[in-house]
Amino acid sequence: MLIIKTHLTYNKRVKTESKAMLITRTQKRKIQLIINKIQKSSSWQGCVLLSVILLLCSSYAVYAQDSSTSLEIITGELKVGLDTLWVVIASILVIAMNAGFAMLETGFCRSKNAVNLLSKNLIVFAVSTLAFWAIGFGLMFADGNSFIGTQGFFLQGADNSPATGEAYEGVYNALSWAGVPLSAKFLFQVAFAGTAATIVSGAVAERVKFIDFLFFSFFLVAIAYPVIGHWTWGGGWLANAGFQDFAGSTVVHSVGGWCALTGAIILGPRLGKYLSDGGIVPLPGHNLSLATLGCFILWIGWFGFNPGSTMAVGENIAYIAVVTNLAAASGALTGTISSWVLAGKPDLSLSINGILSGLVAITAGCSMVSYSSAVTIGALAGILVVFSVYMLDKLKIDDPVGAVSVHLVNGIWGTIAVGLFADENITGDESIAGFFSNGTFALLGSQILGVVSVGVTMIIFSTMFWVVLRSIFGLRVSQEEEYLGLDIGEHGMEAYTGFFDFEGESQ
Repeated sequence: MLIIKTHLTYNKRVKTESKAMLITRTQKRKIQLIINKIQKSSSWQGCVLLSVILLLCSSYAVYAQDSSTSLEIITGELKVGLDTLWVVIASILVIAMNAGFAMLETGFCRSKNAVNLLSKNLIVFAVSTLAFWAIGFGLMFADGNSFIGTQGFFLQGADNSPATGEAYEGVYNALSWAGVPLSAKFLFQVAFAGTAATIVSGAVAERVKFIDFLFFSFFLVAIAYPVIGHWTWGGGWLANAGFQDFAGSTVVHSVGGWCALTGAIILGPRLGKYLSDGGIVPLPGHNLSLATLGCFILWIGWFGFNPGSTMAVGENIAYIAVVTNLAAASGALTGTISSWVLAGKPDLSLSINGILSGLVAITAGCSMVSYSSAVTIGALAGILVVFSVYMLDKLKIDDPVGAVSVHLVNGIWGTIAVGLFADENITGDESIAGFFSNGTFALLGSQILGVVSVGVTMIIFSTMFWVVLRSIFGLRVSQEEEYLGLDIGEHGMEAYTGFFDFEGESQ
């Protein structure tokens, strides 16, 4: 009996396993048929892909409902990451403008001074970086009083960036509106500081000692520039008075322009530039190809300069970029036409400076004015730069590259233009509205106050710096060095070895 039962049990198990194997083979065959259909039919493939997407979305929705707090954290981290990436990219664009200045100034000056100009534009950003890190950033953005920051030197002090607003805890409350790490804030701001310093280089070109320029750049970025910056962007008294300068027509360009003007006056003109009978001797640049390349680099860099000042990813980045481009384009046309009318021929150098003037002028109000206003601001800037170049020559103020006309004259114009053209429909703030928007002079008055106060302060600062340096080192190279070129006298090398006979060059 036991044998019979065992045999029956074995047969039953065998039948069960056989049935299971048959079912498994059937299922595998069905699955294989489905796979074959999917592989042969694009519509089946689309259905599978859509099903997977819907499944993932439904799973994510369930997860989001169960973990809303986690989703908010992830979203916040993503925004900080995107904003930081944008600020770093914008910083790189602005830093690259140093290459533009180097090409522009070298091309506008004579070949015997090319090494000197390249050296100044290269080393100035290194000097600016260290000066701003050690002293300038703290003076400009750290907590203090209405006139100066009093802590935060060497990027030290409490800071919990990228926290913003009331969540921010640290010593840089002036930048608590920007939701990026402190390192990103510093990188962007030091790029601006370097720009202010390199503006001076062109106006004092071909006659200033290299060591004087280095020390002047250090003092400018460590002390003078941060003081003005604190007044405006550091929560200082000018900001409290309603002064508006979105990306630095005054804070960056006029500051550099005032230093350039005082330097050009104190140094005096280049040898042979102005004759005793009142005549003006042209000293043309040696390479307008380099100058044109420099202009294009600066034009591109400005898309980091102005849109990057938002320090966040948003739809206004594109708007600011278009406004910036319109002003540059209109400045190019009016600068070309003005020089054509006055000189009888279109002057490439003035076309270049017309573009740069349009860019400088729109920098203060690029987030506050309409497209048509941007064209108007840029067009007037292109005209102003041409007349300014001619006027400075009549006053015997020698500016080899037109830095004063571009950065100072149009930095002032762009700042005042905010008081005329700022549109409350764009700013969303009734207090930030120009005369043509609401018919009042409130904002225009604040802008003029800023222009005058910054001008007086920078004349005092820059004159003091130049005079002190003159008493220590002497500002100007010897007549022999100036005649032979600063490349030989200051650096002991030539930019174009074997191509030019510098000793035979007239001036």
